[in-house]
Amino acid sequence: MAIARSQPRKFNEATLATVIHPVLICGGSGTRLWPLSRKSYPKQFVMLIGEASLYQASARRLSVEGFASPTIVTTADLRFIVIEQLAALEIAPADVLIEPCAKNTAAAICAAALSLEARAPGALMLVTPSDHVIPDAALFRDAVQSAAPAALDGQLVTFGIRPSHPETGYGWLELSAPTPDFAPVPQPLQSFVEKPDLATAEALLAGGMHLWNAGIFLFSTTAILVAFAAHAPEVLAGTRAAFDAAEKDLSFTRLAGAPWAELPDISIDYAVMERATNLTVVPYAGAWSDLGDWQAVWREAEADATGTVTAGPASALDCHDTLLQATNEAQQLVGIGLTDIIAVAMPDAVLVAHKDRAQEVKHAVAALKAKSVPQAEKLPRDYRPWGWYESLVVGPRFQVKRIVVHPGEALSLQSHHHRAEHWIVVEGTAKVTVDNEVKLLAENQSVYIPLGAVHRMENPGKLPLTLIEVQTGSYLGEDDIIRYEDVYARGQGAKG
Repeated sequence: MAIARSQPRKFNEATLATVIHPVLICGGSGTRLWPLSRKSYPKQFVMLIGEASLYQASARRLSVEGFASPTIVTTADLRFIVIEQLAALEIAPADVLIEPCAKNTAAAICAAALSLEARAPGALMLVTPSDHVIPDAALFRDAVQSAAPAALDGQLVTFGIRPSHPETGYGWLELSAPTPDFAPVPQPLQSFVEKPDLATAEALLAGGMHLWNAGIFLFSTTAILVAFAAHAPEVLAGTRAAFDAAEKDLSFTRLAGAPWAELPDISIDYAVMERATNLTVVPYAGAWSDLGDWQAVWREAEADATGTVTAGPASALDCHDTLLQATNEAQQLVGIGLTDIIAVAMPDAVLVAHKDRAQEVKHAVAALKAKSVPQAEKLPRDYRPWGWYESLVVGPRFQVKRIVVHPGEALSLQSHHHRAEHWIVVEGTAKVTVDNEVKLLAENQSVYIPLGAVHRMENPGKLPLTLIEVQTGSYLGEDDIIRYEDVYARGQGAKG
């Protein structure tokens, strides 16, 4: 169905002079897009649509005149991915807040408001998830700018998406007045509607007075902090304590763990928005998707005449309305005679599901976690600030890895209690430290690191360094590591 496009709005000089500060929330795990999205590398960092990750597309969408550098809220394990992907776009964040643990969106948004209030009191903050697909960036920015006067006037503005189908996976927003073509004109929000059943969703769609709740907000730091004080004082008090006791870690701001741990696990909708009276909604009629499950990915992708989508080394024979996605060139995914099926193949996990049950993938992840299956949360490839590695072969007393180190980067100076290592350089040049000896290794050269030796690997070149590591020993876990020096200021443990 063709989507009506509103004409760009004209703004007065005062509105154009208003700088909007983006806040990107990117701590989620995206379990409904398992196995491609996992806790160790969730969907916002994956290139699902186009040549950039969803997170990069979100940052780039708001990196134009009138928008300040973004504030990022994320977790400790994802902090270097956040920085690396922004650096690839030559975008420098204003602040990167590290949550000690996940506490839902109320605490994350409150922390971002406190951070921005400290830098620019009363500034406008645009809160947006980092995993949405919004193809028409200019149209979206027009909608945001149309909401600026209301936000400057103390309103809490939420953005609602023009619905295209009776979606049961979203909450809905009720308009207070009909809006021709869902133009981005601010108006009072009538009510929130919880995720409906199918019959209710069909009625909401037919009525023309409801929008999908996108979880995108615009308000001033003053307005949202006043709202927290009035409706969720325990969230404000605990978050303020965590922010006031925060510590700088390189370019990151680590929120204090003790007060943060006591915060309630509650969304911004439940904590504030559904209790406030100064609510405004702005319709957005452009294309949008949160890629919340595999059916949404199928819907957004380019299908053939039968409605079938293939990605990667995948082939479809006599399939209809089906998604086949494979990620490894060493595999071939073939579907024959399938209808309304999702099949996603990775080297360590395969998902096969009916499209109508795409929302239930998160239950499969929970079941795998309950059985302590590593694939529930971890990808075969483990990303680190210096590059990445993946296990190629694992045996009872040995492991073979491929390690890639980015140009100019270095692993920590470290040792192991339970394993020895043998490094073979297959691409690039390695600078290797073993106890008191430092030497350069070229391609096809190798070095042995005895158990207990203090060692480090660096890439002094301008090209990626690739090597094969063979580990031998009684215990090969990633937590068998003692760090003595680390340019990334990580602590002890598997990732620090």
